[in-house]
Amino acid sequence: MARTIILYAVALALAVALLNWLEYRYLARAFTLEIYVALVAAAFVGLGIWAGIKLTPRRVPDGPFLRNEAAIRSLGLSPREVEILGALALGESNKEMARRLGISPNTVKTHIARVYEKLEVQRRVQAIEKARMLALIP
Repeated sequence: MARTIILYAVALALAVALLNWLEYRYLARAFTLEIYVALVAAAFVGLGIWAGIKLTPRRVPDGPFLRNEAAIRSLGLSPREVEILGALALGESNKEMARRLGISPNTVKTHIARVYEKLEVQRRVQAIEKARMLALIP
């Protein structure tokens, strides 16, 4: 990661040096201001995209998903709650979960409320993020 940051800094320094060189050589005056600004903006957008790609961590799958059973036990999640959490991650609505699991929508709401309480979150997205961070769901 340090290598990428150093490369980014060098690229920025080179871009500044290039801009100074253009200014000293009066090449910037050969173009209209709008074209010059567009070229500079395009260069920095490209540099930003490159840095974003390099600095964004990638999740490397290291084999099949292994559920963190220790975290499930420490949180006190029941098998049904883990199943509900998986359904949340799939984007199912409460009614869809109820139909698929053969339980009432009110029971689904109860399970979801318990999952939120045990994960200490308030929303579905927060629950999914925390569950993925703890390796409870793939």
